Amino acid sequence: MEEMKEDVPLPPPGIVVGIIFNSKQGIASEAPDAEAEYDSMDTVHAIRDVFAAAGMQTVLLECDAALPRKLADTHIDIAFNIAEGRSGRGREAEAPALLSLLGIPFTGSDETALCIALDKALCKKLLSAYHVRSPRCRIISAEHDIRLGGLRLPVIVKPNAEGSSKGIPDACVAENEAELKELVGRELKLYGGPVLVEEYIRGREFTVGLLGNGDSLRVFPPMEIVFHGNTNGNYQIYSFGVKQNYKSFVSYESPAKLDPALEKNMVRTARRVYRALGCRDFARVDFRLTEDGRLYFIEINPLPGLAPGYSDYPMLAEFAGVSHRELVLAVLAAGMRRYGMETVR
Repeated sequence: MEEMKEDVPLPPPGIVVGIIFNSKQGIASEAPDAEAEYDSMDTVHAIRDVFAAAGMQTVLLECDAALPRKLADTHIDIAFNIAEGRSGRGREAEAPALLSLLGIPFTGSDETALCIALDKALCKKLLSAYHVRSPRCRIISAEHDIRLGGLRLPVIVKPNAEGSSKGIPDACVAENEAELKELVGRELKLYGGPVLVEEYIRGREFTVGLLGNGDSLRVFPPMEIVFHGNTNGNYQIYSFGVKQNYKSFVSYESPAKLDPALEKNMVRTARRVYRALGCRDFARVDFRLTEDGRLYFIEINPLPGLAPGYSDYPMLAEFAGVSHRELVLAVLAAGMRRYGMETVR
């Protein structure tokens, strides 16, 4: 991907951007990662400061039960959506669906793409029609149905509709049926939704960032998550705990050391996944690559974190020479172009 310049398209001065978000509230929960997907106010303020420095007005809008009233009472020209939603399998669709209903332009993927992507099993089924390889898996919704169902051990156990490694603790791989029952039982109790049991793919881990739409879609060079040894017994898992203490467990390398043909396949597959799901403006796709060169799609995040200096998406963009400021402005510009809104140099 070519390096972006400082002349990122900007909205005309004075445009009002509503930043829609869910912030960490510090709510007590049995699950230690209950608010893993929510943003800190530092992240929200970092995004606000980018827009303010570019001459835009901003309004901060928490995605809660009062959001419909707040949107009705507040003028915004476009919403910059980073809201994860409150609850349920379709929670990431809450803000986009409301914005669509009210006819308010917004950045990022629409409610349908976000719903499909969050439901990992449904996403894999859809992508199989596009010949995208992913690990074999099954859904377990109740304790009486805990079984392998033909899957090969070891298997990784995680919530079917969560992101940010939520529900993926340091111990999340089952090597036998007794461990499977223990891990699935815990997930059902803590998170309350269906659990995805997936064959563990031993190999290297990569993430690929995408930015834009249509012919202007840009794909950043793959970034490898390089593990410093095993993180879960005999396994390497990019778990919630690893992400919280990433400097102790992993390092990041981009462009990754990849055979050109393998890199081309990874980039092509990321593009195919993005377009198949109807993603818009920006997203991140995660892969595993086996020693014999087989590429496995793990999941896509069409609402990737934008925390500067921490989240994977701005990190891989920075490796490609794109600052946090440029990235945030480019996402906004991509959304504005889709709506035919004016941008200036």
